[in-house]
Amino acid sequence: MITMIAAAAENNALGKDNDLVWHLPDDFKRFKTLTTGHYILMGRKTFESFPKLLPKRTHVVITRQKDYAPEGCIVTNSLDKAIEIAKDDPQPFIIGGGEIYKQGMEKADMIELTRVHGEFEADTYFPEIDENEWELVGEEFHPADDRHNYAFTYLTYKRRN
Repeated sequence: MITMIAAAAENNALGKDNDLVWHLPDDFKRFKTLTTGHYILMGRKTFESFPKLLPKRTHVVITRQKDYAPEGCIVTNSLDKAIEIAKDDPQPFIIGGGEIYKQGMEKADMIELTRVHGEFEADTYFPEIDENEWELVGEEFHPADDRHNYAFTYLTYKRRN
């Protein structure tokens, strides 16, 4: 089961200048809980936005750069090849960025989306979720508080058959 995981604003904003435009500690915790022990598939820019490798996860980086070889990662040149590399993982995660999410929309079985309640200026966006193709199967609201400047909702979608 291939799962896309993302945090996107109401206008589908993901980030700007290769960084998130919000800081939501509980969302980071959920991301860590869901992805630990799994393959995480990502584009090069997403990988380069990390301060270091994420512990207890297998990093698969997708890039067209021929000699790109960051330590501790598997590098490939397409999402299809990344999925093939992760075939022994029962639930690999596609973690971004925008272009990889666009390609992943037709390959994923599930979407774990944190919908951040607000609209943000961004240069990277999550693709539209077509309600004819995706069914909302889980929803959990998190209010803004002293650690979270924005309210958000965890949304779980499964592909309709």
